[in-house]
Amino acid sequence: MTTHGGFQPVFCTVVPPHVLDRLARSDDPARSGPARRTLRRDGELRTLRQVTTEFRLAAEPDTRAPSDQPARTIHDAGHRTDLPGAVVRREGEPPGQDATVNRAYSGLGATFDLYLRVYGRHSIDGEGLPLVATVHYDEQYDNAFWNGEQMVFGDGDGEVFLDFTLPLDVIGHELTHGVTQHTANLTYYGQSGALNESVSDVFGSLIKQYALGQTAAEADWLIGAGLLAPGVTGSALRSMKAPGTAYDDDVLGKDPQPATMAGYVRTGRDNGGVHINSGIPNHAFYLAAATLGGHAWEKAGQIWYDVLTGGELAERALFADFAGLTVKAARERYGDGGDEFEAVRKAWEQVGVRIL
Repeated sequence: MTTHGGFQPVFCTVVPPHVLDRLARSDDPARSGPARRTLRRDGELRTLRQVTTEFRLAAEPDTRAPSDQPARTIHDAGHRTDLPGAVVRREGEPPGQDATVNRAYSGLGATFDLYLRVYGRHSIDGEGLPLVATVHYDEQYDNAFWNGEQMVFGDGDGEVFLDFTLPLDVIGHELTHGVTQHTANLTYYGQSGALNESVSDVFGSLIKQYALGQTAAEADWLIGAGLLAPGVTGSALRSMKAPGTAYDDDVLGKDPQPATMAGYVRTGRDNGGVHINSGIPNHAFYLAAATLGGHAWEKAGQIWYDVLTGGELAERALFADFAGLTVKAARERYGDGGDEFEAVRKAWEQVGVRIL
């Protein structure tokens, strides 16, 4: 396991606070009520995560060789908030009647497969960490999160958000926060926090593309497609291909993500805009992958993975730091002046990030 400066898991949600804030101000109680409850719950969980991290005891190392098979356990919270809840499906057990349980189980497996089959990584920590998830969390909970130890899924409110196990990339996104936690440990604030979010979007999208066998040209490059209820004007939470276009809704507002540094948002909210400014490195990855063509996990994804796990990425890295390391990784893996090197270099140039 590669970490910088100690083990510091953070509480990471897929729906940004600015989206829930907007919903909480709606005149429709069917929309504002769940959003307000979700914001309160997320605040409580974020505080709890900080406390438990501060007093966390180191676990005994597991000396067994990691398996090439996942170790999944799915729990049902029964619309309460006690974690992890009752066990409803263990590794190897057949599907049951609850589609949410089955989707969570499959999503954990798809994430495990991408990291193992493509990058040779055994689970989230690289050492075979068991994958734990809880479904049916709380009442009308409008989020999914990684709390440093496990995945948790809300059922949504049915008015704005549907079941959070529906989009595979949401599952992959949140579990990748665990990969980042065990590797570069990017500080969850400002540009390093936006990189943390972007890395989760990148690999969340790659997990979906890998499961579907899609090329870069065939992929939709959307994060959370299928999550928004039919009455919402939008296609997803974010677009890597065209940041700022994922939704434009009377209640949700307009997607605020910038695609280039010209639109960089300076704010103290959302941990310094981690869910907003992540659109910039997201777009850089899309541009590189689209230029290279084929399966995005093979070249562009490999370069990003090399940087995430290579040990040189600082906890408080800026976009320019990350960009420089991707160019270096492309050169080292594929050669100076090759298609991969040029695609990565030009992608960062197009989004306005100066390479250090």
